[in-house]
Amino acid sequence: MSELDHSLAAPLARGLYLEAAGSPLAVSPGPLPPASARGPLELELPGSARGSASGFDEDSAARAAQAAFAAWRAADPARSGLVPGCVVARDGQAAAAYWPGAEVGEARARAARADCAAFAPAPRPPAAAGSAEGREAVVRGRVALVTGGAQGFGEEIARGLAASGATVFVADLNAAGAEKLAAAINAESGRAAAFGLAVNVSDEASVRAMFDQAAAIAGGLDLVVSNAGVLKAGSVLEQDSASFRFVTEVNYHGFFLVAKYAGLLLRRQRRTAPRWATDIVQVNSKSGLEGSNRNGAYAGSKFGGIGLVQSFALELVEHGIKVNAICPGNFLDGPLWSDPDRGLFVQYLRSGKVPGAKTIAEVRSYYEAKVPMRRGCEGADVMRAIYYAVEQAYETGQALPVTGGQVMLA
Repeated sequence: MSELDHSLAAPLARGLYLEAAGSPLAVSPGPLPPASARGPLELELPGSARGSASGFDEDSAARAAQAAFAAWRAADPARSGLVPGCVVARDGQAAAAYWPGAEVGEARARAARADCAAFAPAPRPPAAAGSAEGREAVVRGRVALVTGGAQGFGEEIARGLAASGATVFVADLNAAGAEKLAAAINAESGRAAAFGLAVNVSDEASVRAMFDQAAAIAGGLDLVVSNAGVLKAGSVLEQDSASFRFVTEVNYHGFFLVAKYAGLLLRRQRRTAPRWATDIVQVNSKSGLEGSNRNGAYAGSKFGGIGLVQSFALELVEHGIKVNAICPGNFLDGPLWSDPDRGLFVQYLRSGKVPGAKTIAEVRSYYEAKVPMRRGCEGADVMRAIYYAVEQAYETGQALPVTGGQVMLA
């Protein structure tokens, strides 16, 4: 028997639940319910089987799914306000069941019980009129993905999102590091809060596979944080073109690929959840707001990234996707700066970027002195900015400085 392509079917199933519940949840693929089970929602999704020759029309599939859900409710007056305990999607002989839950662990438990009973979703309580809810609460229950998530700002973001109640995909070229961090987060939180994924953001097939895996585990996404990035400092008069091209491939082209496949997944989910907004947040840099001496490859890629953010925001807004950037200052305690062999302190000392500096301590002091608040950016600063980007329903295409006053916008 052929298999259903979860990247096509799962976001549509999740969208039905999101639209009905009005609150975030996960949808996990699981075993088909027994034939005697009562209450599952049956969907026909032609072209959704892997290798299907007929092609998949997601717009038609979404309309069919919405109609089937409406018919499921209309078939029994007692189902008013309820949602099905599972959704069974079929394409010929291929079939898959999608089981909902407040998070992946709960969805998997429902699948293990073969619990198809209709239930009333617990809506998220609205914030008080005229007030801003606790900022971290905006991601509670949501499903997020963080590229470059195994270390540095990415690790801070993944840990922060999980601590705030989100389910997090930790995606990184360092697959072992991503798995290790996910396991640590799960042990600390006592739930299935994180999943490690391997990705090379500069490789299109790898990025596509990453989003397919996310759909196959949680049904879809609510927040994508494009954080993966590299830096190779050097003078324009001395840097080799291979180094320049490497930085551009990861920081600029990599963000394009992440936004492309995130957008395709989020658009598909939106087809059946037209009131559900989602977010793509690029972790840019203060170097995307002002030039950086002897660091043109990095600054250029980040300037370009803001151009992509604005352009993608204009295009994706029709699919309910907000696209924003946050521009952190220097994370002086992270591995990008502090790695003893390849960190920026070492690179800048060797390249002579800091005039007169003879030691790493002198390089650090030089950069701290540039910040009015006299310290580097920290993980908590970045988390507040991400929460703001998600919480603010009326902003897209923005680049938010998080620099301690080092960069101020007019």
